[in-house]
Amino acid sequence: MDELRTVRRENYTEILAGTERVAILHDADAELEGIDRDTLVTVDLARIRHAIERRFANLLQALEGNSKHLVQARWLVTGLRTLVGAAKTVLMVVGVLLYVGYVLRLFPWTRQFGGQLISLFIQPPVAFGKGVVDALPGLAFLVVLYFITRVLLRFIRMAFTAVGSGTVRFEGFDPDWAEPTCKIVRLLVVVFALVVAYPYVPGSDSQAFKGISIMLGIMFSLGSTSIISNLIAGYAMTYRRAFRRGDYVGVGDTIGRVPDVRPQVTHLRNLRNEEIIIPNFVILGSSVVNYSSLSREQALFINAIVGIRYEVPWRQVESMLLEAVTRTQGVLAKPAPFVRLTSLGEFFVSYGLNAAIRDPTQRRQWLAELHRNVLDVFNEYGVQIMTPAYEGDPEQAKIVPREQWYATPARPPGSVEGPGPGRSSPGEPARR
Repeated sequence: MDELRTVRRENYTEILAGTERVAILHDADAELEGIDRDTLVTVDLARIRHAIERRFANLLQALEGNSKHLVQARWLVTGLRTLVGAAKTVLMVVGVLLYVGYVLRLFPWTRQFGGQLISLFIQPPVAFGKGVVDALPGLAFLVVLYFITRVLLRFIRMAFTAVGSGTVRFEGFDPDWAEPTCKIVRLLVVVFALVVAYPYVPGSDSQAFKGISIMLGIMFSLGSTSIISNLIAGYAMTYRRAFRRGDYVGVGDTIGRVPDVRPQVTHLRNLRNEEIIIPNFVILGSSVVNYSSLSREQALFINAIVGIRYEVPWRQVESMLLEAVTRTQGVLAKPAPFVRLTSLGEFFVSYGLNAAIRDPTQRRQWLAELHRNVLDVFNEYGVQIMTPAYEGDPEQAKIVPREQWYATPARPPGSVEGPGPGRSSPGEPARR
């Protein structure tokens, strides 16, 4: 826009951009607008500049959008202005120095200094051009290697995508392994390509380049110990098939669903809707309980253990435990629940009640309801649960009579909530 200028003639005015003619305005054009020619030239010149700015702004916005806003338009404008300013400055300095060198060479006593001054600015571009020419074969090899590597990476992605979707099957290869295996193979291909390309990179044989490479290698080895261990652990868990996304698992004391598995960490979401992030190397060194893997084809069993005194017949205990199962929602009829006498202790006999459920995410809910039903059944039949153990028989059995099951503030199911502390009945003034 700075190159836009006007040239006034006798009967018309030219608007030029450098040496290119943009428009010609005659007196007749100004008369149609009802203004003089100079005013029309000023208005049209402003319109042309505005159109150029708008066109330039649209190009920058398009470039910004195509780069997903990684490149900002204002950065480009600032960079272009800086580049143009730097180029003008360099050209000015070079022109001045070349002129000074030329003047110095006109005189015998300064001719030597003039030649040195000119060669001082000619040698660097010549050396740069010679380096570019010498590097052309290596650069051509790098370009060819780049396209070959890119095609190979695309082929690998297509092949493993087909394996992951089940279109292509290999015996003994789980489709869930396709994604991590694809990443490993692609990484190996990229590393191999970099190793092959290294000798052809311009300046790779220089001491500075080698020093930088060694420094980066040391920094990576010192700062990535935990990262590498987590990555290795993440891929090891994948091939070990300990769990997959959506499974309900237990890791140590943490139990929850697996919403996401990442190369570094694994996310667990427990029943309180808390997201727990566990490093993969911690999981690799821990025992993992997967409640979902077998429940897809078979039922999952919940287990309740009680201790009952020796004078209670074991047949009665088993019958009461099975009756508690029939009162528990969510328990499957098949496979049938069963009771195992697990141990003969010093003070009581331990019984293990096992009942099948389908949904592993409801495991704790149904287990809690089963425990409640066990307490109710044993209270109904007046049988005392001996867990934990005691040293002597109490004078009164430790049971809850039926008439005390709904002691205040508990209320029987379906009962209407009556007035409680701080509440008032209809027609009764509120108590303070």
